[in-house]
Amino acid sequence: MNATPAATRAAASGAGLAAGFVLDVPVIGAAEAAGRVLAHWQEGAELRELPDGRWLLVLAEPVWTRADRAPGLPLRRTGAGVLLALGTGTADGPPAEPGHLVHPVGGRTLTHRISGLTLLDPAGWLDPTGLTLHRPRPLGSADGRTAEPVLEALPPHPRPDLRTAAGIGPRTERARRLTEDAPGRAGGRSFLRRRPAVLAALSRQAARGVAAVRPAAAVLLVLPALAGLLGLIGLLRLVGEHGLNPLVLIVAIAVGLSAVRRRTGSAAGATHRPGAPGQASPAAGRRPRRRPLADLVARLTMRSPAGRLVAGRHARYLRELTHAFEQRRWEDALRDAVRVAGDTPGTQRPWLSLTLPRRYTGELRATPGEAGPGGASPLSAPTVHQHLSGLYRGAAEALEREGRVDEAAFVLADLLNAPEEAVALLDRHGRTAQAAELAEGRRLAADLVVRLWWRAGEHERAVRTAHRRGAFATAVDRLTADGHPQEARDLRLAWARHCREAGDRLGAVEAVWPDEALRPTVVGDLRDAVALGGPARGRALPHLLALGAGESTKGLALAVLAGDGDPGRTGRSALAVVLAGLPAADPATDRELATAAARAAVRDGGFGDNPGGRTDTALFDRLGRRADPLAVADLPRPRGRARTAGTTPLHTAPDRPGTLPVLDAALLGSGSVLVACGHAGVRLLAADGRTRARWDVPADRLVLADHGGSALLVAGYGRVREVARLDLATRAVRSWATLPAAHFVPSFDGRHLITADQEGISVLDTLTARPSVVWRELGDGQRLVGRIARTAGGCSAVVVSTLPDGSPLTELWRWDLPGWELRSRRRLDDAEADPAASVVLAAGGLLTTALPDGPGAEPARTTTLRRATESGRPAPELTVEGVAPGGPVVDGDHWALTVPRPDGSGLLVHTGSGPAAGPSATVALPHADPPVVGIRRHGDALTLWHRSGRVLATSADGSAVLAALRVTAD
Repeated sequence: MNATPAATRAAASGAGLAAGFVLDVPVIGAAEAAGRVLAHWQEGAELRELPDGRWLLVLAEPVWTRADRAPGLPLRRTGAGVLLALGTGTADGPPAEPGHLVHPVGGRTLTHRISGLTLLDPAGWLDPTGLTLHRPRPLGSADGRTAEPVLEALPPHPRPDLRTAAGIGPRTERARRLTEDAPGRAGGRSFLRRRPAVLAALSRQAARGVAAVRPAAAVLLVLPALAGLLGLIGLLRLVGEHGLNPLVLIVAIAVGLSAVRRRTGSAAGATHRPGAPGQASPAAGRRPRRRPLADLVARLTMRSPAGRLVAGRHARYLRELTHAFEQRRWEDALRDAVRVAGDTPGTQRPWLSLTLPRRYTGELRATPGEAGPGGASPLSAPTVHQHLSGLYRGAAEALEREGRVDEAAFVLADLLNAPEEAVALLDRHGRTAQAAELAEGRRLAADLVVRLWWRAGEHERAVRTAHRRGAFATAVDRLTADGHPQEARDLRLAWARHCREAGDRLGAVEAVWPDEALRPTVVGDLRDAVALGGPARGRALPHLLALGAGESTKGLALAVLAGDGDPGRTGRSALAVVLAGLPAADPATDRELATAAARAAVRDGGFGDNPGGRTDTALFDRLGRRADPLAVADLPRPRGRARTAGTTPLHTAPDRPGTLPVLDAALLGSGSVLVACGHAGVRLLAADGRTRARWDVPADRLVLADHGGSALLVAGYGRVREVARLDLATRAVRSWATLPAAHFVPSFDGRHLITADQEGISVLDTLTARPSVVWRELGDGQRLVGRIARTAGGCSAVVVSTLPDGSPLTELWRWDLPGWELRSRRRLDDAEADPAASVVLAAGGLLTTALPDGPGAEPARTTTLRRATESGRPAPELTVEGVAPGGPVVDGDHWALTVPRPDGSGLLVHTGSGPAAGPSATVALPHADPPVVGIRRHGDALTLWHRSGRVLATSADGSAVLAALRVTAD
C-alpha cells in the first residue's frame, strides 16, 4: 500500500491536506479561476498552465480542505515529492519521478514535469489604471508631550469704511450735537456714571491749591449748577402757562434731567464715543439696550406742549439737509445725512427718542451684523421716510453718473441700508474685491460672497467661506448663470479637492459629476470609496460603470446585488438606488445589472431608505425599462415588509468581557467596527470579532467624520491630547497635533473639529500642518456648561452668560451648521442646568434624570427621565427600574440611560432618539459593572460599548442587531 492509513481515511471522507489544486479553466472560465487562485494564494506559491489549458496551483504550505469546497482538484504531495490527486496512490499509474504531477483526465492518468509547464504571473492581472498612488511618509518620533500653540486663523471681519473711501470728512459740530443722545451711543452716558472719574480729577486739582484749578475743571464745576438753573426756569415757565398739572410737572422734570445729561455728557465724555480712534466699536449684531423709562418720558414729552419744540428742531434739521442734497453740496449733505433703516418704519416696534434717529455706528463704516437704529423720532413718520429715501436714491444715481462710485456705494449701503444694491454697483464698476468685502461684512447670501471672492482672485478665502456656509453648489450655479463657465469649472475642481482632502470621496464625486468633462478626474476617489465597503461601495460602483469600467467592476456589482445580509449595511440598496438613475456605459452590461437590481429589490422588499424622495415604484419602473423584459415580466413589484408593533425589543450583548478595554467604538458603513483600546491601539474588527486591521497608535477617543472616510484618534496624556488622523480608505495614519486638554465633539465634517475650553467654542482646521482656529463662538463672559451635542446639520449646548447686574443667566443655545447661525435660545432653571443630571440633544431638546425625593420618600428604586423639547414643552416622562449611576449619555439626538438590573446580574441600557419619543430598544450587558455605557450614532447604526471589552451595534431604530462582539488580543 502506497497510501498511508491517514490518507486513506481522508480520501474516504473527501478531506485532507492539499499541496495544490488543478483548476479546470476551460469549464469555469478564466475570470472565475483567477478569483479562486487569488483567494487561495500564498507567499511562495506558483501557478502554471497545463497543455490542455487547465491551471496548476502549487501551494507553499499544505492546507486542510474538503473536496466539495476546494477551488479545483485537490492534490497531495508524496514523500518522494510527487503531486497526486487526493485519494489516489502511485500504483494507480505509471511510476513518476520527483517534481512531477500525476492526475487522472478522461479515464487516463497523465504525468507532467512541473518545471516544464508554462509559468503564469497573477500580478499581470492587476490593471493599475485609475488607482490613486499613496506614498508612505514617516511619522517621526514623539518629542515630548507639549501642546503646540494654536494658530489664530480666523478670517478678519471685513469692515469697509465707505465714508473714508468716498472722501467724506468728519461730521460738523452741529450734526454731532443733534445726534449725540441717540439710543445706544456712548456719548449719551449719564453724568452719574462718570461722576467718580470727574470728582477724582477735581480732587487732584484741589490738592494743588485753588489757584491751580484749570479752566476745564472750573467749567465742570459750573455746568451742573447751570443745568439745574435752566431746568428750574423751564419748570416755572411751564407751570405759569398751564398751571400745576402733574403731567406737565413730570414732563418738565424729565426735560430738565435730559438737559443736564446732555450737557454733562458733552463736557465729560466727548472723547469716549464709539468709533473714535483707538476705541473698539460695539459688538456686531448686538441690539442697543431698551430703556423703558426713557421711552415713557419721551412719549409723555411729545404729548405735552414741549413736543412742539422737539418737532420744530427736527423739521429745521430736515429742511437744511434737503437743501444740501438739492443743491448737490455732496460734502455737507453726506456728512450730515441720517441713516434710513428698512423699507418702512412700520417694520419695527421701536422705542421713542427725543433726538434724531441714531446714525450709523461710529464713522459710518459698513460693519458686519449691523442692527440698525435703536429708536424712532418725528423723522420716522412714513412721509419723512419716503422723502429721505427719494433724496438718497436720487443722490446715488447722480453720484454714479458723475463717476463717484465710492460715494454712491456709501449712500446705498450706509444711508439707505441697501447693501445688495451697493455690492451690485461696485461689481458693475469693476470693484470686485471691495464688493466681496462689503457682501461678507453685511452677511449677504453665501453664494454671492463666494462668487465675488472667487472672481477677485481670493480662491482660498472663497473655498473656506463656501465650506463654512455650505454654499459650493449655489456658488457654482451662480457663476454659470452669470456667464463665467470656466470660473465655475475651476470652483468645481476646488470643491472636489476640498472634499478629497477631508476624506469625503463621494463628496468629491458629487462636486464634479454634473460636468461630464471633469468626471474622469474622480476615478481614484471612486476606487477609494469602493475600498470603504458598505453603502459607499454601493454608491461608487454605478459611477465607475457609467465611466466604462471593466469586467471586474461589473462582477463586483453583480456579486453585491446577489449577496445576502442586510441590504443597507452591504450597500445593496444604495447600489440599486443609484443604478436606477445612472445607467452603465455598456448597454449589455446595463441590462444585466438592471435585471439583477430589480430582482434584489423584490427580494429585499424595496430599496430601503432611498434618498431623493423617490418611491420604490418609481425606482423599480426605471430599472424595469432597462432590464431584460422577459425576466422583469415575471417579477412582482417590491412590497415593503410591515414592521410589527409591540414591546421594546431586548438585545443581549456578549455574556463575557473581552481581554482588551474598549474606550470608544463605532460601526462603520462597511459593517466593520472601529474600536479604540487606549494604549493597546486601535482595531478594525469584522462583525464577528475578527481583526481586519490594527494600528499601534494609542487612542481613548474617536472623532469620526460624517462621511465615514476618516477619523481622528485622540489620546490623553494628563493635560494634553495627542491627535492623529486615520484615512479609512487607505488605512494610513499620520500624527497631526498635540493640543491642550479640551472637550472634543465626537464627530466632525472631515475637516473642522469643534472643541470647547475656557474661552468658549473653537473650531480647528485639521488639514493644516499646525492646528489653526478658523471660527470662535461665545466670549464676553459666556461659558459652556456640560458638553456639546452635534449632528451634521446643527449642534446645541448650555451657555451661562453674565447679566449687567452680575447675576448668571443659563440658556440652551442651538446653532445651524456649518454656518454657525444661532437659531434659538431658551432660558433654563437650576434643575435643568445641572450638568450631572441633564444633557442636551443636538436638535435642542433636554433630558434630565430624577430620583424620588421629598418627605417620607422611600429609598430610590427607580429612575425618571424627564424630557423637554426645544420650545420647552415637557414630553411624557420615562420611569425605569433601577437607580442610574449617572445621567444619560448622548450622541447627536440619540441617548442611552444605563441602570443596574434589579437582580444585580448586570446592566440594562435603554436607548432612544429625540426628546419626545419612547425608548427604541433595551440592551442587556450580563455581569457588567455599573460604569455608564458609551453611545455612538454614525450613519444608520447605533453603537454601544462597555469598558469591559464588549460592543453591540443595532440599527438606528433599534429593531435589529448588526454586530455583537468581544474585543480580545490577537
